Amino acid sequence: MPRIAYVNGRYVPHTEARVHIEDRGYQFADGVYEVCEVRHGLIVDLTRHLDRLDRSLSELRIAAPMSRKALTGVIREVVRRNHVRNGLFYLQVTRGVARRDHVFPSASVKPALVVTAKSTDPKGIAAKNEKGIKAITVPDNRWDRVDIKSVGLLPNALARQQAKEEGAQEAIFIDVDGMVTEGAATNVWIIDRDGFLVTRPADHGILKGITRTTLMDVAEKLGVEIRERRFSRAEMLAAREVFITAATSICFPVVEIDGQVIGNGHPGETAERIRGHFFEIAEKIAI
Repeated sequence: MPRIAYVNGRYVPHTEARVHIEDRGYQFADGVYEVCEVRHGLIVDLTRHLDRLDRSLSELRIAAPMSRKALTGVIREVVRRNHVRNGLFYLQVTRGVARRDHVFPSASVKPALVVTAKSTDPKGIAAKNEKGIKAITVPDNRWDRVDIKSVGLLPNALARQQAKEEGAQEAIFIDVDGMVTEGAATNVWIIDRDGFLVTRPADHGILKGITRTTLMDVAEKLGVEIRERRFSRAEMLAAREVFITAATSICFPVVEIDGQVIGNGHPGETAERIRGHFFEIAEKIAI
């Protein structure tokens, strides 16, 4: 079955999906996006993803492309048409198509909306959870407003490419003070030497991940104490456990960073425990 995309009011074959050359997302990265998991035919944490989308749009002063009810209908239809049972959908909103100019176009220019969906291989994710992944650290050279889920991801792409070239699966950003911010596409967590679950506060310097937020709910239910505080690269390397979270991976254990083994070199029990209970807590909406 061919893939189907939604592009500005039309459901079209994925291979024929097009946006205009003067779309501001293409020319200025003037847009935002969300990625949301589909698991066993259910959309995971949709409400929180759409809440964050609304916030990102508001921060960039981009109007919502349609009502939330209508957008939810489009998302469901794209997932259905692509027969996705386990996978994800990608949603992108840009300021729209207008003559190239750095200042915003007039209010008559409508935001552009694209939604796609694809299946993923649960076995591949399970293998990474079983073995753990490797990561590298890189200087954080991104713009200051990483709290906005903007499509301007060139530093993230360069970091991920460097990780791949070094045989790793994620790059972890380190700020000018030597403190961990987040991964190129993930939030970072550690179990510190005192046994606390630690992650950087989401008030500045990182994106407030949806999986991160739901994981906090899971940890609370399990009685795992969380400390939101900054932590250094050195503390991360000395941690009992390190893991990363994202909608597409939930909770990947990190067993090696910059060539140094983390803990005992095997996935830790905290990550496994949280992952095992995650979908008991996460919102699940039928397609």
